[in-house]
Amino acid sequence: MLVTERPVQRYGIDKTQVKPAVATDSARELARLVGIDAASYVKTVQASGDSAFVEAITYRRGEVPAEVASGAADIKGVLVVDDTLALAPTKEFAAPILGRVGPVTAEMVADDPDTYRAGDIAGISGLQSRYDDQLRGAPGRIITAVRPDGNEDELFVAEPVDGDDVATTLDATLQSTGERLLADVGPASALVALRPSDGAILAAANGPGTDGQNYATYAQTAPGSTFKIVSTLALLRAGVAPDDPVSCPAQVTVDGKAFENYDDYPSGSLGEIPLSTAVAQSCNTAFIGERGRLGEDDLAAAAGSLGLGIDHDLGFPAYFGQVPAAASETEAAADLIGQGKVLASPMVMAAVIGSVQAGSTVVPTLLPELGADDAAQQPEKLTTAEASQLRAMLRETVTSGSGASLADVPGDPVIAKTGTAEFAKGDEIALHAWMVAAQGDLAVAVYVDEGESGSRTAGPILEAFLRSAG
Repeated sequence: MLVTERPVQRYGIDKTQVKPAVATDSARELARLVGIDAASYVKTVQASGDSAFVEAITYRRGEVPAEVASGAADIKGVLVVDDTLALAPTKEFAAPILGRVGPVTAEMVADDPDTYRAGDIAGISGLQSRYDDQLRGAPGRIITAVRPDGNEDELFVAEPVDGDDVATTLDATLQSTGERLLADVGPASALVALRPSDGAILAAANGPGTDGQNYATYAQTAPGSTFKIVSTLALLRAGVAPDDPVSCPAQVTVDGKAFENYDDYPSGSLGEIPLSTAVAQSCNTAFIGERGRLGEDDLAAAAGSLGLGIDHDLGFPAYFGQVPAAASETEAAADLIGQGKVLASPMVMAAVIGSVQAGSTVVPTLLPELGADDAAQQPEKLTTAEASQLRAMLRETVTSGSGASLADVPGDPVIAKTGTAEFAKGDEIALHAWMVAAQGDLAVAVYVDEGESGSRTAGPILEAFLRSAG
């Protein structure tokens, strides 16, 4: 069980212990001690009945700050209540996706007064909120009549009904590993790991730089050169074989727009090189130079075969990316290297390389009981030959290209693709950093919102994850 009843301690003011004036002063002291809005908490305490316990904050047992534990003991009327609450293994564990449980808001009560009453505990975000009806169950009820002599007659009893679990595919160890590896990353970051054989999402980690947002499955950002997996498939279908020569100049100009390779692109891999080398070394100009071979819909069709650009309802926020028709030659050139108007999420990029590894289109799954719906648009099937050719080229990326840091990862052979994507940051150009890889029955995507490059910024995180997962 990922979310289960775990021990907590609730800190609040017990109004039975102090007079109203003291309760007000104590509420102000307690609010300042635990770091909540003092004015709001004082107002709540003043509005509560004389016998009320007014909670200020809840901590996991064992995680109460030392200054709170000692300071609260000196405040009159403070009561610490031992309780349990439905919680994940840690405060941060998959929080943007799983969500959290807490007191219902005034808005929830107003919107659904038949379900919620003030003081109820319910899911208020993420899966906890979306599936609250299933998870919540029903409270018990006992109605009694009190006789004049004080004795009671029990008139009605309704036993409490437990809610039903919502199963997820998340692996607690892999999720925790992903979150640990992102913990010290300053910019927004995310890591998604899935199982290519069935699409099960095993980890969907978000770094602290996301400010609680779900970048892992719902970010909408340019995938950079990781998208060359898609472009390569499109070129294979257009008749370009892995050994066929393509031109990789230092620069190519399209309608006045100059495109270059990344700063430390190896000079020995310029000129006429095989398509496989263009993939392994990530030559931007080679892909752009081959754009004339592709029809208007070829890139989007290749993307669909690898799980990108075809939407599904997975029962949670999931972005499958987009590959819209290019509005100009410049945009078509940029699209081929994962820029232009091409967008993706870490989840879908894990599905892209997972599809290559599996040899068929991978649709991610987080809620196994729900699965994915049947998309209205069916992708062209990835053939065995296409998948084999892609795997060979992405293996070359590891053995002699930009993914060389993964060459000595123990276990099955690793296939990978690095990527960077330019974006405007004020008056400067910054870089999104990406890396995707697959090994055995595991496919991983790492995204860092701002970094040096895919290999230098995202690469070490992905390498550490594969080594931990092995």
